[in-house]
Amino acid sequence: MSTVTAEAAEPSAPQASLRLEVRDLKIDLTSSGADVVSEVSFSVHAGEVLGLVGESGSGKTTVALALLGYARRGLTISSGGIYLDGENMLLLKPAELRALRGAKVSYVPQDPSAALNPTLRIGTQLREALSSHPDVSGDVDARMIEVLADARLDASTGVLKRYPHQLSGGQQQRVAIAMAFSCRPSLIVLDEPTTGLDVTTQRHVLETVRSLCRSYGVAAVYVSHDLAVVGGLVSQVAVMYAGRVIELGSTEQVFNAPVHPYTRGLLAAVPSPERAEILVGVEGQPPRPGRRPRGCAFAPRCSYAIERCTVETPQPVVAAGRAVRCLRASELGSDMPRRRGLLVSPVEEGSEAILDLKGVSANYGHVPVLHDISLQVAPESCMAVVGESGSGKTTLARCIVGLHPNWTGEMDFDGTALVKGARKRQKDLLKRIQYIFQNPYTSLNPRKTISQIISQPLEHFFRLPASEREARVARVLEDVSLGPDFLSRYPDQLSGGERQRVAIARALVVEPDLLVCDEVTSALDVSVQAVIVELLRRLQHERRLAMIFITHNLALVRSIAQNTVVLCEGRLVEAGPVEQVLANPQDEYTINLIKDVPKLVTHVSNAEPALDPA
Repeated sequence: MSTVTAEAAEPSAPQASLRLEVRDLKIDLTSSGADVVSEVSFSVHAGEVLGLVGESGSGKTTVALALLGYARRGLTISSGGIYLDGENMLLLKPAELRALRGAKVSYVPQDPSAALNPTLRIGTQLREALSSHPDVSGDVDARMIEVLADARLDASTGVLKRYPHQLSGGQQQRVAIAMAFSCRPSLIVLDEPTTGLDVTTQRHVLETVRSLCRSYGVAAVYVSHDLAVVGGLVSQVAVMYAGRVIELGSTEQVFNAPVHPYTRGLLAAVPSPERAEILVGVEGQPPRPGRRPRGCAFAPRCSYAIERCTVETPQPVVAAGRAVRCLRASELGSDMPRRRGLLVSPVEEGSEAILDLKGVSANYGHVPVLHDISLQVAPESCMAVVGESGSGKTTLARCIVGLHPNWTGEMDFDGTALVKGARKRQKDLLKRIQYIFQNPYTSLNPRKTISQIISQPLEHFFRLPASEREARVARVLEDVSLGPDFLSRYPDQLSGGERQRVAIARALVVEPDLLVCDEVTSALDVSVQAVIVELLRRLQHERRLAMIFITHNLALVRSIAQNTVVLCEGRLVEAGPVEQVLANPQDEYTINLIKDVPKLVTHVSNAEPALDPA
């Protein structure tokens, strides 16, 4: 922040262990001069990890890229300083910056499969990273084996001779981490490196990052929307909103006793792995650069806002031992308000299954992926399918909806046998079973408007007049909490959460009986995730939907599902009511999965908030 850090009211004094210090960083839109990031200050010492958290659009990735001396096209780093080992990176010439990247500061991207060159072997890519900085890498061959071992990859197994596609997602991410640490940098920037990974792989990756930072004395900045993951890894947290750090302090301070209303809202949206709860997201959307309101940018979404908040821009102050950018920080108590429990209604005994699978096995070519899967989904119920990456969750979903025809066994839907392959199924069955894909950024046609995207299933399944199609599209948009002004927009004009709601609307517009949701919240921040989960739960009740909810986030399962099945290497190892499976698991694989779930430990008070909302 501009004048206050978590420790004191002045910028931190130079220290031998201080690796990174950011002072009053400001990044603007080149075209208009509107600030995207403003007055951002924090520091990170050797061996420490700082978590940078906030909703999509808060400026996290913009700040993270600036730590490499880089701004995306259309942005300009206009002022401030980024001091790495005492040297201001922003004063370096382009050639000096290029020499710095990889040697003293390195980057681990969100998607390792996109960051690694698919045409080059792992050894070639790792050797290239080391050879680019011979003055810091030393013996390249020895260093390659050493850094792979540090990242918990055994070079003797042939990893160096493989191509990226021959490694699992977790192995790819560990290769990316090994490359980042290979030249012994002073700073590592990690941008959502565990998004999309299952809980076990995620734990291994986080342990790798933590141990390498400590052993090499590296400072790290970890960007994430997953607060539970951040809580178990970082030593301090910077919460960002509308391009500013609005709360900065130790992890224990910020997560156990949040002061800023926005931080409280984010923490309230995190699902609990111990109990079923109503998930409450932060209402509204964060303002975009150039459209931020006068006064406090969070005021339009804040239940504690008063008139003063709409006219006066809050400056950072020290409250409850940390830096907070809130006009009412001194008045707000630090106890979290009581959270409401959610009792998930069990399916009535004797409910006849709408979907019945018996002995389903599936192959990719000659390679078996699923083995003898049997399960039942009752009407108006939700079945969660959980397991590690590669356990067969998505393959099972694709078999059910007809996208993977290479399976054997029996599938019955409402008394009708499901044939292999969507092209061979009757149109009515295709309409009644709808699929929501994992990635909202690639599942929508970028050349069509939202109205055209949602209308397309109606044109395929029904012969309706244009006026009725338009009315149905408008109604389903209202159902997913999107207004009529979204009809003429294109997908690139929407946030991730808005795109996912459009994907849900497209599936719901034909009024299906079974909704198959494949990791639909994995790319969303916790607040949007809470909104999507509660939206699905409400629509399930209102439309009497059966759902299959595939996820690697076991903490979400209690808040949406009544029953769950656990897959391990294509086999069903445990099944039953959610509470029974998660509270009293019997299979060792399930027990280990639950142990790996990151837990956000916060103080939950039975008292009401210290300050009533305005």
